[in-house]
Amino acid sequence: MKKTRILALILGFLGLLLIISFIYYQYNISPIDSSSNANIEVVIPEGMSTSNIAKTLYDKGLIRNEFFFKAYLKLNNIGSLKASTYLLDKSMNLEEIVSILEKGGTNEDVVRLTFKEGQTVKDYSKVIEENTNITSEEFLNTIRDSNLLNNLINDYWFLTDSILDENIYYPLEGYLFPDTYEFIKTNLTSEEIIRTLLDEEEAKLAPYKSKLENSNIHSIITLASIAELEGVKDKDRRLIISVFNNRLEQGMNLGSDVTTYYAFQEEMDSDLTSEMFNTYNPYNTRSSAMAGRLPVGPICNPSLSSIDATINPSTSDYLYFVADKNRNVYFTKSAREHEEKVQELKENGDWIW
Repeated sequence: MKKTRILALILGFLGLLLIISFIYYQYNISPIDSSSNANIEVVIPEGMSTSNIAKTLYDKGLIRNEFFFKAYLKLNNIGSLKASTYLLDKSMNLEEIVSILEKGGTNEDVVRLTFKEGQTVKDYSKVIEENTNITSEEFLNTIRDSNLLNNLINDYWFLTDSILDENIYYPLEGYLFPDTYEFIKTNLTSEEIIRTLLDEEEAKLAPYKSKLENSNIHSIITLASIAELEGVKDKDRRLIISVFNNRLEQGMNLGSDVTTYYAFQEEMDSDLTSEMFNTYNPYNTRSSAMAGRLPVGPICNPSLSSIDATINPSTSDYLYFVADKNRNVYFTKSAREHEEKVQELKENGDWIW
């Protein structure tokens, strides 16, 4: 009788151990977040050890346990994982992740999109059309979709109702962070691209959040977009912003040619006319009707450098600046000094036109 009881206890213990092991196993192979569809880039270089691969996946939040990952590979007789760049997500279970890493070569399913600093939403749409099945028109229509825009304003703290102004050409202009991104080609949508770029914008703006929330974010991004096209060096951009701030305080127009180009949707290497300069447009800061006013919205997607320069500008008493053909920028305090500098650049063959 005693032996029977001991045997029953042993069997019960083994049964409990099996149940716990099953639960543990199921837990560790299950997805981290079945509702997530955000792509996570994982780079597995040649020669990376299994332990380092496990650590990489764990640090990226894709697996629950490094030890279990290695044990899983041994239990399933998986000898090697392929070196490559992968786009994974937290909705994948461990079996799916290991299968992808075991097969390798997923780059054929990945499209890399590079959006450059200073490019416009329209430029972005051309890059997308050239590399995906999404047309430029489709992307731009999505950018203007009022339902999506209202949802995005609710989802991203740095987007405000200012982007809904009917005079704005492309509501998300200025807020789609320029960088290189990788996407899974299958079922790629305009909204996925937009949200991915906004996620990156949010990450880049996070250190400035307290300052931005206590100021006019839309104005800052608008000024940053102008500084992006007017200057190259950080020092110049900070001084350019100081010039703009000084002119706004004195009720002057910004007088920025790059805003005129955007207002009339002209290429930057084309000629502007006096008629354009004098025509009112809510983007055209060369117009006297725009005295003391910013453009209605950003004119490109600025770099973090330009945003930082706008948040932390230099202090000066300059009211004018001009750039030469080598992108050197010269600052002056009066209209007379400005005209003299322009004449000097022309005489020396350094005039940009």
